[in-house]
Amino acid sequence: MIKGLMLIKISSEATPAFVEEAKKISGVVDAYPVFGRFDVVVFLEGETFLKMKGVAAKVAKLKEIRSTETLTEGD
Repeated sequence: MIKGLMLIKISSEATPAFVEEAKKISGVVDAYPVFGRFDVVVFLEGETFLKMKGVAAKVAKLKEIRSTETLTEGD
């Protein structure tokens, strides 16, 4: 299982709705608001790197995103 996380900047008004939408995506393990440079962190997993990348792509299609940074575990 490949694990990763997305650090996401969004419109602050959209944070609660965004978190709930992200949690509905298969492959999203958890999501919650954070403070600092990013507004939301989303934890991802997939059986392979490509499947985990596909989960990240689904999250990236959600509305209100200004930017993302995705980090994956090393192997």
